[in-house]
Amino acid sequence: MSKRSRPTLVIVMLIVFSSSFVSVSSATVISGSVDPAKESEFRAVMRKLWEDHITWTRLFIVSAAADLPDKAATTERLLRNQSDIGNAVKTYYGNEAGDKLTALLRDHITIAAELVGAAKAKDNAKVADARTRWNANSDEIATFLSGANPRNWPAADMKKMMREHLDLTTAEATARLSGNWAADIAAYEKVHDQILHMSDMLSSGIIKQFPDKFR
Repeated sequence: MSKRSRPTLVIVMLIVFSSSFVSVSSATVISGSVDPAKESEFRAVMRKLWEDHITWTRLFIVSAAADLPDKAATTERLLRNQSDIGNAVKTYYGNEAGDKLTALLRDHITIAAELVGAAKAKDNAKVADARTRWNANSDEIATFLSGANPRNWPAADMKKMMREHLDLTTAEATARLSGNWAADIAAYEKVHDQILHMSDMLSSGIIKQFPDKFR
């Protein structure tokens, strides 16, 4: 190859390389982009569902602690929320997975109700049994979620998040049953803050896993 042809070849190679780099960079930007409006709407929907979860749980605790006549109606509404959450993820993980999540969450609520009843009756044996099953259910929910989206929902993070939810809800119920209203309110504030963090974490994971659905 002559010395004169070398600069020309180098220029051609640079042009080809530059063109390839621009194409790859553009594709990366496009594949990672989502519609901010769709993302914001999805996050708001998820927050509403999980806020309903802790709101109706609180109302159940209040009704159960005082034997209010709305306990059955409140329980029904609380259980319906678990179906709403399961249905919300069917678009991403399918009907079977959505139904499985609903079933796990309904167990979560049912065991929590047993725990409140046992604590109110001061039946320590039943409290211990319910707490053991509640923790096991919590880990099962965490494992299920991590299995659906392991990259964005690591198992350890999911288990920690679910156990925090249980601990804060227990503190709320304990304060309510003991008539410590200041502690009851403070506990609910912590439950609320934690569930919003949990909702945002779940939303972010879904958006990262299914970006095409948010364009």
